[in-house]
Amino acid sequence: MFNFLWGVLFVLVNFALFLACFRLFGKMGLYAWIGFATVLANIQVTETIEMFGIVMTLGNTIYASLYMTTDLINERYGGKDARRAVWFGFFILLATTVMMQMVLKFDPAESDFAHESLSTIFGLMPRLALASLSAYLISQYLDVRVFSALKRKYSGRNQFWIRINGSTILSQFIDSLVFCTIAFAGVSGYTWDIWIQIFLTTYLLKFVISVASTPVLYIARSFRFKDE
Repeated sequence: MFNFLWGVLFVLVNFALFLACFRLFGKMGLYAWIGFATVLANIQVTETIEMFGIVMTLGNTIYASLYMTTDLINERYGGKDARRAVWFGFFILLATTVMMQMVLKFDPAESDFAHESLSTIFGLMPRLALASLSAYLISQYLDVRVFSALKRKYSGRNQFWIRINGSTILSQFIDSLVFCTIAFAGVSGYTWDIWIQIFLTTYLLKFVISVASTPVLYIARSFRFKDE
């Protein structure tokens, strides 16, 4: 029960920080959130937790906020800016992976206390990064295209919820399938029953969080900035 209650608070804090980042920094804040969330999601995903007897990975909440961000950019600034945001996140994750793999190649000093911990977290980074990069590019571009198509068909201001949730149903399913397959399939310790649990819980959690984020995105869309 603790994990569930703490998880609810965790989601609310993520939403609050997302809104604060946009409110304080505007469009630039959305791009900053893309970079921040892309990297942090791939760190958090290395930890698995158990909730209601089901094994799941962390990182779902912050990763789901990437869809929130690109949908908001698409809504306010258009598909071109949303696609640019996707490539921005891709570059940030790629650069982080390269730099951290180089860091781990250094021989640590005898007094060093961080190398082992960094190796535990970022030693898994290449496979996780490949999984994330592949899933990220495929699903995010799909999300942008579906959102744009829904925006043309359901263009009413009060139909924003259709554009948000409609674009995430398929794209997050593809994201979870691609990521879980590359990241965990065949990895020691991840049997197929655990893989299925991770896949189902990952998709379900992302979808639930996306639905829960609908009022958050309505609030964010209402923000006005002097330079816009």
